[in-house]
Amino acid sequence: MRDKIARMPSREPPLNAVRVFVAAARQLSFTRAAAELHVTHSAVSRQVKALEEFLGVPLFERRIRQVALTAEGQQFYAEVEPAIEQIGAAARALAKPATGRAAVRINVRPSFALRWLIPRLPDFVERYPDIEPQVVTSTRWPSQEIEGFDVAVRRGLEGWPQAMQVHPFLEDEVMVVGAPSLFAAQPLADLRALSSHVLLSAKTRKGDWDDWRKRFGAPRTRPAGRLQFDHLHFVMQAAVDGLGLALAPASLLANDLASRRLQAGLPELRMPLTRYYYGVAPAATPEARCVVEWFEEMRQAQAPQAKRATAAGRRR
Repeated sequence: MRDKIARMPSREPPLNAVRVFVAAARQLSFTRAAAELHVTHSAVSRQVKALEEFLGVPLFERRIRQVALTAEGQQFYAEVEPAIEQIGAAARALAKPATGRAAVRINVRPSFALRWLIPRLPDFVERYPDIEPQVVTSTRWPSQEIEGFDVAVRRGLEGWPQAMQVHPFLEDEVMVVGAPSLFAAQPLADLRALSSHVLLSAKTRKGDWDDWRKRFGAPRTRPAGRLQFDHLHFVMQAAVDGLGLALAPASLLANDLASRRLQAGLPELRMPLTRYYYGVAPAATPEARCVVEWFEEMRQAQAPQAKRATAAGRRR
């Protein structure tokens, strides 16, 4: 392949086609690459074909419902993927806001941003006045190459880009919560009382109630109703507004419990959840390392806060 490339005209390959190729090679799927890049399958196919014509070699073997890298494709991917990462890192290193403060991009899910990260950001800003945190929300697994973030937070170890440094973050468990006014009108004294309540759930976590009921032996009775929402933060807001009971991660509840917007119901019945992890992009900036140090301090501070909030829920 090196000999063929050496005989090509001295012009640069189409950079966008290279970027698309890297995504398709990493995913080993034109369909998944299209979803990652927010383009169509045919657009990925056209870009890869254009790059193959430029290089004069096939990069993929097209099979039924899947693709595989050729030997040339494997070699090209091994050489250009780090280069794409380096271009992204160079751009991030130079890109600073007009204020002159260094920016750090933090990629999290919307529910984590609203219920955990944003309420704590004033502390970060006070400690690091020269750093501007930029919060980017996404429900997809983070793609560092496409989204260009510095630090990401997600549950579980599956799906992380291989080049990222991934570290354990927050232990978590799910618990029943509702508005204090709801519990005042309809007490939740035991599992049998669930039948008098509306159960709230998210489409992405619609099996949580069934798993929780099985774990703690709740009787198989129909609830008073069910309401489903697109995302967890809508579920939690619905609980705050008194629409019903929610099963919510304890890690996201501290402020709502402390302010008494929500109250724990059956607080001793907690179901473990997959823990959070944070991933640090390759060539982490000093600003990203400050975020990591701050995350660790917040993690250590959260355990006693959660215990106090749960104890308050038991007393009410």
